[in-house]
Amino acid sequence: MLQVQDMEFELVRPNFFAQRSHHFQAARTSEDSGVLGREGLSLDLGAGAGAGASVGGPGRGDAGGGRAEGFLRAESPAFSVVSSGGLSGQRSPTIEGGASGSGIWSSAASNNNNPLSPPPPPPAHAPLLLANTDSTSESSMDAHRQRELKWMSLISSSSSAPASSAQTRKSKKVRRLLVDGVPSSVRYLVWSFLTDGKARCVPGVYEQLCMRGAGRLGEGVREDMERDVRVWLGREEHLRGRIENATTPPVLGLLTAYLNMVPDVQYSMGLTLIVGQLLLLSPEEDAFWIFVSIMDTHIRPYFSSTTTQMEVDAALFSRALENNDAQVARKLLVDMGILPGAMCQPWFSTLFVGTLPPEYLNRVWDLFLFEGVPFLLRVALALVSCCRRRLLESTSDDAVLQLLRRPPAALLPPTPDAFLALAFAVKLKDDDMRKQRVKMEAQVKRQTQVPRTASTSGMISLPRT
Repeated sequence: MLQVQDMEFELVRPNFFAQRSHHFQAARTSEDSGVLGREGLSLDLGAGAGAGASVGGPGRGDAGGGRAEGFLRAESPAFSVVSSGGLSGQRSPTIEGGASGSGIWSSAASNNNNPLSPPPPPPAHAPLLLANTDSTSESSMDAHRQRELKWMSLISSSSSAPASSAQTRKSKKVRRLLVDGVPSSVRYLVWSFLTDGKARCVPGVYEQLCMRGAGRLGEGVREDMERDVRVWLGREEHLRGRIENATTPPVLGLLTAYLNMVPDVQYSMGLTLIVGQLLLLSPEEDAFWIFVSIMDTHIRPYFSSTTTQMEVDAALFSRALENNDAQVARKLLVDMGILPGAMCQPWFSTLFVGTLPPEYLNRVWDLFLFEGVPFLLRVALALVSCCRRRLLESTSDDAVLQLLRRPPAALLPPTPDAFLALAFAVKLKDDDMRKQRVKMEAQVKRQTQVPRTASTSGMISLPRT
């Protein structure tokens, strides 16, 4: 406060971020972000932005008298918010330069030490850049809302005409919508639609199965499940406190209910990882019926007392690898003597949970629930392609299997859509693959009727077409 002869002046430091706050208010979370564990998220617009710029934290600050959280919708494609309160490293169509401080916002953040000096003027190209980013943001949001509306309309019409819903689920229109992208706000509804989970739901059954408890499963199975749930929670830190405080963690409750319903299924950690992934996006009972459908339709044979189905699909993978990359196939299968099942089992029994980053995994599941097991083979071959150079340089079996189980993110394509494009580019005829799968299942069943020698363990011969 300065006094100059009967007058008082209050000098206020200009705030560049406050002047541009309307651009941040329009920002929303990414399309493939998760939908659980958002209570602690916050969006900090910088030290000079004031308390009203914090969005989604415990205080839920208001900006300009209105609730700021109204601008932060879970399904938006604009940009991602991470639990640490900052902006994700992904480029946002709303803010050029993202969180790195580069771009047109960096000059305000690096203002000189004089607290009263005004911020430097924006560069000459800033008005054009701002207009372009605003236009891109609006276009992305409009496209996103259109996808939401298309999915909701499709799901609603399918529910009103159940007789034709099975045909609708396998239509070209649905596949086209899946390739275009599924908004996270409706993803679990889309998964329920693709698996026909609602039709399988019997009111009251899930609750009754949960009430039976794990007593019938055996002490060893119960201990394995509890251990694996703890491992899963260790990977999902944003859910840890909420789930650990529950009397029965939802993952454990859902697995117990399923194994009570289908006692012939052999428990493995893959079941925990798949259930955990579903619970990240779906309400518990909806997740249960989606899981039941996925197991019955696609992967239940992977968890039987025999390894027949895994052997069949591993053999199909080895043949497809030979057709797509003979050099890598020779290195892994012949020179190093790695069994195809050793590569495929960690992938197929978890549906790539723990192998792919979450945003990639969600997109893979979108297409898998439509295409079926042949798409798992495509994803496996795409992963081999991503790791090709490292695989050819590897000298130990353990290094190869670890690389394929958890490939570094730097080896993957830059976006989930680019990874899907790589999977679709694999030379593989899905219809032929399905026919071969049926033939090989019959062959393996015949082989299991006679004792196998140690030299043929884990291998089957391939029918020639």
